[in-house]
Amino acid sequence: MKKVAPFFALPIALVSFATPACAAIDNQTPTGLINGLIAEALSVAQNNDKVHAHQKLKALLAQYFQVDEIGESLVRRWKSQITPEQLTAYKAALPNFIINTYANRISDYSSAKLKIIRIIPAGDGAAVLSQVTKSGSDPVNVIWTLERTSQGYKVSNMTVGGINLLITQRADFDSVVEHKGFDSLIKMLQARAS
Repeated sequence: MKKVAPFFALPIALVSFATPACAAIDNQTPTGLINGLIAEALSVAQNNDKVHAHQKLKALLAQYFQVDEIGESLVRRWKSQITPEQLTAYKAALPNFIINTYANRISDYSSAKLKIIRIIPAGDGAAVLSQVTKSGSDPVNVIWTLERTSQGYKVSNMTVGGINLLITQRADFDSVVEHKGFDSLIKMLQARAS
């Protein structure tokens, strides 16, 4: 079985999340959101110990990522087969799973730099094409998929180095459910959420 969420590690490291007390992020434009998230990532990684950085990341993940929509998309295939109780347990476990997966890896990318190459409007959202460089590593292309919400733009997906994170995570979740059942997916998320 594949490890779940290996590809979610890179994006969160590049996208810093800080508490609302930090500089406000202008998420009214795609450029403002991505540049603001990156600036906060560097600030959090460089100016906080791991515990405080983790706490700050939690607040911004909920604010600038479409966590609920991502979660719905990951298990859409199974919706007709799961109970309301299972769905409730899944929705309760998923945000902390994603937050912890991202936050635990941010320190690895404290020196990364991001350059926005192009913004492509797409319906009510946009795709932001960017390149991330880290000393000693080849540049990595990152496409941020953004949706416009009533609170401004939010990240709904990322493609990192040609790998679509939502599709990859969905395949990992599907594998767990197919081989062990939906309750096993919930237990895995709960175990990795702490």
